[in-house]
Order: sequence, then C-alpha cells, then structure tokens
Amino acid sequence: MLFKRYLLSLCVAFGLIFSGQTLLADDGFDVVVSIKPIHSILAGLMEGTKGPQLLVSGEQSPLIFKPTDQQKHAMQSADLVIWVGPELEEHLAESIAALESRVRVIELLSSQSMKILLSRGDDAKRDPFFWLDDRNIIILLDDLARLLVEADPARSHIYQQNRRKLMQRLSRLDREYEYGYRGLKAGLGVQYYDTLHYFEQAYALTVLEHVGISPGQPGDATSLFKVRQRIVDGEAVCLLTEAGMPAEHAGLLTQGQEVNIGRLDSLGINLKPGPDLYFQLMDHNTDTIKRCLNADMGAAEQARIAADSAGIPGQGGIGGRFILTDHLGGTLTEDDMRGGYHLLYFGYTYCPDVCPTTLQVLSLALDELGDKAKLIQPYFITIDPDRDTVKVMRTYVEYFDSRLVGVTGSKPMIERIAAQFKVKYEKVEEGLADPDLYVMDHSASLYLLGPDGRFIKKYVYGITAEQLAQGLLEILP
Repeated sequence: MLFKRYLLSLCVAFGLIFSGQTLLADDGFDVVVSIKPIHSILAGLMEGTKGPQLLVSGEQSPLIFKPTDQQKHAMQSADLVIWVGPELEEHLAESIAALESRVRVIELLSSQSMKILLSRGDDAKRDPFFWLDDRNIIILLDDLARLLVEADPARSHIYQQNRRKLMQRLSRLDREYEYGYRGLKAGLGVQYYDTLHYFEQAYALTVLEHVGISPGQPGDATSLFKVRQRIVDGEAVCLLTEAGMPAEHAGLLTQGQEVNIGRLDSLGINLKPGPDLYFQLMDHNTDTIKRCLNADMGAAEQARIAADSAGIPGQGGIGGRFILTDHLGGTLTEDDMRGGYHLLYFGYTYCPDVCPTTLQVLSLALDELGDKAKLIQPYFITIDPDRDTVKVMRTYVEYFDSRLVGVTGSKPMIERIAAQFKVKYEKVEEGLADPDLYVMDHSASLYLLGPDGRFIKKYVYGITAEQLAQGLLEILP
C-alpha cells in the first residue's frame, strides 16, 4: 500500500513495530495532525505540553486542502505526522511522500486495530470517516497514548493522566449514544453524501439512499432521481447534508416537498479546534440526526439520563459495544452476537487448569445437545491479549473444538467487554523468576446471550457438562 515505508517504526497497536528510540528533542516533541477530529484527541492527550499542530484549520475542507510552504516545513521538522489517508486528504499525499525518513508517519486508515470499512461507492478505497464510530476513537486513544509514552518517555506521566481523563469522557459519550440513540423511535432519511457509514453500523441507523460519495464522486442523475423519489413517496422525512461539502442539487431534491433538512459537521468545519471539538462534533451530528428524523426527543432524553446513572446497559442486557478479532483474523463486533444463541467464556491460553477444564465441559455439553448445538456459537475471549495473539488463539481453539471461536483484541476493547459482563481479572507476577510466566486470576463463568444480543443466564464454574446441556435445553427453542 502507498506510503507503507513510512509506517515501519510505529507501535504494535497499528500492527507494526515501534523502534523504541526516544524522539524527544530539547525543545519538545513535535506532532503535526491533518484534520480537526484527530487533532482534538491529540490535543487532549498532549494537554500540558506544547501540543499538536493542526494542518487543515478554519473552514477548510481536507478534501481540497493543499499545504502551504510553511506547513510543509512544519511537517519536515516534526517528529511525528498523523493523517487519515489519501481517500480524505488526496492533496496531502505528495507532501507526505516527500518527508525525510526520520519523520514518523501514521496513516490512520492503515490501522490494524480500528474497524476500517470499505467505501460503498468504490471497494478499492477505504471509507475515511472512521471517527464517527466512537469505538474507533476509544481504540485510537489507547494506540496514540502508547505511542507517545514510548516516543516521549519524559512526559509519559502527562500522557497517561490525560488518557485516563479522555477515556472517562469517551466512555460516557459511548453509553449516552448507545442507549440514547440505538432503538430510538424515528423516521427514515436520505443523505446527500455518504459520510455516515460508520455511524449507521454503530447505532443501527438506516439511511435509505445517497446522492454521491463525496464532492469528488458526486453521483449521477439516476442517484438524484432515487433520492428525490424517496422524498416524494414520503419514505424519507429528512435530507442530511454536510458542512464543507457543497450539495449543488439539494434544491432539486426538495422542490415542492415538505422535508426536514439537517446539516452535519463530520469534519468539524464550523467548530473551534481543541480537546472539546470531537465531543462537540459527535453531539452536533447526533442531535442533528434526531431532530431531522423527527425522533422522540423525550425518550432520547430519558435514555440519556439512564446512561448517566448506569454503568450497565439499560435495556435488559449486560453486553456492550466492541471491536475485537477472531482467531482467523476477522473482525468481531457486538452485531455478530445477534441472530442466534452465543455462549461466552473469558480466559487465557496459558491458564493451567480452570480454562481447559471449563472449555472441555463446554465442548462435552455441545456434544450432549446433538443437533441443537447448531443453535449455539461458543466463544473463548482472552483476558491476556499481550500473549494471546491471533496465531496463538487459532492453535489453541482448534485443539479444543472446531466449533469454538477464539477472540482477542486491544487491551481497551478486552477491558471493555470484560467490564460489560462484570468479569474480574488481574495479572499476578509477584515472585516469578521469569516475568513472562505470569498468571491471570479471573472469573470463570459462562455467559449465554440470546438472538437479540441480550444476556440470558450465567453458568458458574464447576457445572458439569450434563448440567450445562440440560440448562441450555431448557432455554433453546
């Protein structure tokens, strides 16, 4: 992939290896960031230091942005340059390619830890608006914090403290949107440009049609007709446009029709740069969508209050939102745990006794179920992602049962799903001659989820295969 040579010395969280060499200079650690939403996260992480420099400022759009000579010089002088990728900042690509090899470059669309979707208009390209799923930002926060700590250890205490503060805000935001938007009673809408792909998946939003992908891929007369017909037929009550992306034919779509128009700001065009921008952007977009779709704002507010007061889901489940990786290297989200029954176990491959015993009970119970076992998908979720890589998980689960799906991921996502299921675990390494031979104390229950993704029952450690099979038969159709 283009610019791959610039990505070789980055942290493992991006699927690559960071050199470990300190980049700290006497005058500070220089970071240059392309767009406002990502700059906002870096600004929060680096608060108390000189902070990151933003390239695309004011009401500029990254889609047409070209760096000035002064900005090119700033990139050449930087220790670290972070951009999204050529799908969003096409005219920045040449300047990125011209940087000296000493400058570390992160192309975020090449991240191996975030969920990156393909463009719905061109599957040879990636959809750049990944930050509209806040789970990606939770992952990115941890990736960037780790990178800054390794690259600039003199200020590691600042980065770690700021990470904790930001994570609290992001967790609060995530709960609010999960319970304040998902399942909200509202109408349906159409969109001029396809910027909500990630948001749609994260919050079960349905957008009926799009005119185009971006101003560079504006769509044709056929797509205009389809969108207008949705409005004329009364299927769509809302047309969503984007700040910084001219919607030249919006008037043709709405002429003679009563339809709400909402203006999103997914790039933060009209927002002031800084640590608060990302949160303001998400609030603006979400509120704009709700109003445009004639959502029940009273119900939304009640859900928001519930999210404020509860650390667990308020709709009868104890699951949550996550992006993990299965033992074959594929992406696994909470949406994959809907549509059937799912049995989850949290453990680790170095576990000497409890995990192998429980997985053996699980396997025997599935055998006891006969054809009914096809209704259940079992998962083994590691609590030790440092050692339990995809390769390790693949070897381990294939040894136990071919039906078992091994799951690993970044530490924040593992912590997140474990916390949602109230799984407790702790690393124990005291008194070890070899620190790599640590053990993990952990909860050892099995968790059953129903077809709607909601928690049904917990089976505690010590249950026999016969008891587990009988308990499952009482629930299965």
